[in-house]
Amino acid sequence: MPAAFVLASASPRRRELLAQIGIVPTLVLGPDIDETPGRDESPRDYVRRIARAKAQAGIERALEAPELAAGTAFALLACDTTVAVGRRILGKPRDRDDAGCMIDLLSGRRHHVLSSVVLRRPDGGLAERLVDSAVTFARLSAAQRDAALESGEWNGKAGGYAIQGAAASLIRFLSGSYSNVVGLPLFETAQLLRGANLLA
Repeated sequence: MPAAFVLASASPRRRELLAQIGIVPTLVLGPDIDETPGRDESPRDYVRRIARAKAQAGIERALEAPELAAGTAFALLACDTTVAVGRRILGKPRDRDDAGCMIDLLSGRRHHVLSSVVLRRPDGGLAERLVDSAVTFARLSAAQRDAALESGEWNGKAGGYAIQGAAASLIRFLSGSYSNVVGLPLFETAQLLRGANLLA
């Protein structure tokens, strides 16, 4: 019997991205963890730590999930994505004003979108990848800034924008994985899955 596949994320974008490579989770769990950055924690260390914490919380929940019979072999995927301007970590905006501050900070500047992907293989072993994409926004006019906030796309998005939405028209440079900026680097995720014989 093939192993069950658990996605430790409540993000609909991650489910949609996984579907692009033919992966449909058996079970979706949204781990509830504290995502507060540590004092002087670098963005890379932060995103790795949070992804590992999501994976661990997801594993613990999956082991107790009634949807998975006791002893069922399962794989589990967890991911965390954050936006970094230098050493400053931009998570999900608390509200519109916070989103406005983030958009002002990104306007006309290059930033990095970092994702850490953790795979728990059916044998219980762990593998992970860290992916870094560089993104540059155009310098935004007041009207563009207001439109970005009015769209509401900032809600629930690291850095306060969605590259797959209206913000695509404001981005003048991208180096690296586009799907990483959306929320799950598909090439690297596929590599992890192939390494565990979960994807052809």
